[in-house]
Amino acid sequence: MEKLFETWSLDREIVLVKLLNHPREKVFAAWMDPKALAQWYGPAGLAIESHAADIREGGVWHFDMVGVFEGKQQRFPNLMRFLEIVPNERIVMDYGTPASEDPDRFRVTVTFDEQGDGKTVLTMRQLHPSAKRRQEVIGFGAVEYGLQTLDGLAAWLDR
Repeated sequence: MEKLFETWSLDREIVLVKLLNHPREKVFAAWMDPKALAQWYGPAGLAIESHAADIREGGVWHFDMVGVFEGKQQRFPNLMRFLEIVPNERIVMDYGTPASEDPDRFRVTVTFDEQGDGKTVLTMRQLHPSAKRRQEVIGFGAVEYGLQTLDGLAAWLDR
């Protein structure tokens, strides 16, 4: 799997950006606190059930997104493996299902850019294993769901 991520390719990439009205230390802290993360993370209408949260380099967050989807109650298992954490600057993780050989696992890089006015630009870059897989996830709403996740972060921070 590592070989897939050695080069960055625009035809495999999804980039989401959100301007947040909070300093980057506060935004970064929302990612590092497992209880906070479970409150704001995920698309609108889905709840997070956290099974294990070890948010550090080498740690994992194993959780389910749960809610009504396409008219019925559904559960979506997720696993983030944290590869690099640079406080207040960057988080790099592999994201997929808990399956050890998940062929659709993708790399996520989140950066926190302080704007000098107490605001932060959060950029979330996803690198999918193939251009085809990128198109598939765009097709099922990954961009909209990702933006809903960032909106959830903004709302949580504003509380």
